[in-house]
Amino acid sequence: MTQLGNGLFDAEEYADALSVREAELAMLRRLGARERNILTVQTNLATSYEMVGQEEQAVHMQGEVYAGTLQLFGEEHEDTLIDANNYASLLVTVKRFEEAKSLLRKKIPVVRRVLGESEFTLTMKKIYARALYEDTDATLDDLREAVATLEETERIVRRMLGDLHPTVAEFEVSLHNSRAALRARETPLPASSISNEIN
Repeated sequence: MTQLGNGLFDAEEYADALSVREAELAMLRRLGARERNILTVQTNLATSYEMVGQEEQAVHMQGEVYAGTLQLFGEEHEDTLIDANNYASLLVTVKRFEEAKSLLRKKIPVVRRVLGESEFTLTMKKIYARALYEDTDATLDDLREAVATLEETERIVRRMLGDLHPTVAEFEVSLHNSRAALRARETPLPASSISNEIN
């Protein structure tokens, strides 16, 4: 069933992949499969929910995966860190910024301790910066922190991977977007615009 679900997903038949993955999860639970196998299927299912626009189900499922992996392996295990990253990224995608920031503030020090300043650590910092600058309620300090974080991480990832690596381009886009958000907030509206908005 896993191969069928993956094949349908790769063919962009997301609704059909979702049905197969839901059936697979139900079957594994009924058979008493190993917890790690169930968590893998739940991860795939969360991705399927996201692709068909069922964002709340995706967040709920990915949250279950992270909690399950944390319980199974502990907070410093590679799988737990990956699932925390996936969960945080999804929270940002669905604009649940406060939850994402809270999770990332706890996990980034753990990732740094376990993996050092790796590409994975830098990617997690990029997700944190996105949670800061994409939030419409972000303060100026939040936006400045996002820009500073991305300036630092973009330099490091460029040094690690080289100018032409696709990951560098992703960091450049995030840095550009964070700077644009900061400029928009720092630039006051002209007085004529304010009076037009009031009228």
